[in-house]
Amino acid sequence: MIWNDVLKREIPKGWEITVFNDWIAKTKTGDWGKDEIMGNYTEKVYCIRGADINGLNGKGEVKAPKRFILKNNMSKVLQLNDFIIEISGGSPTQSTGRIALLTEGSFERFDSNIICSNFCKAISLKHNEFIFNFLLEWQRLYDKGLLFGYEGKTSGIKNFLFESFVNSYSIIKPPKILVDIFYKQIKNLELKKQSNLKQNQELSQLQDWLLPMLMNGQVKVE
Repeated sequence: MIWNDVLKREIPKGWEITVFNDWIAKTKTGDWGKDEIMGNYTEKVYCIRGADINGLNGKGEVKAPKRFILKNNMSKVLQLNDFIIEISGGSPTQSTGRIALLTEGSFERFDSNIICSNFCKAISLKHNEFIFNFLLEWQRLYDKGLLFGYEGKTSGIKNFLFESFVNSYSIIKPPKILVDIFYKQIKNLELKKQSNLKQNQELSQLQDWLLPMLMNGQVKVE
């Protein structure tokens, strides 16, 4: 461990001081489209809202609505290893800035393309091997309540000061050799987690189908 003057604490020798934006390749804005096919709004998608982020992370249900967007806006469709970040919303006890990572398992829970809503932003990293380091460091800071300090208000709605946060908050970045080892280990855990979440979703749908029939006597439990 060596002392770092920027963070005012010791960090592992060989680790870099950086900001989140150094890891980011590009961002995508959200969309909302229409609730049915209308004119040029013909492309079916599922729209992830801030309210769905906890569900993507395994804490509740995902009830992303089906929407239809313009063909010209298909560039907003999310890809494997993209992150979704809530930029508007929150509450007095919950800051904006919630985050979810889209893995193979995430996409298996939908039968069509995915976008994020206008109250969210999607980001892609320069190197996919860093996705779990990025996610866990962001989540650690969110859980500490640090993101409350990066909020503004517009018409009573809290807005996450995304650009300010990703360009100014200093974090540490591990060497690539450690990142590769960490990525391989965490990826297996993430695959198992997403498989379990998909099964939970299927069981919930089965329950919703069976329960009314049990209540009206169409089926019985022997």
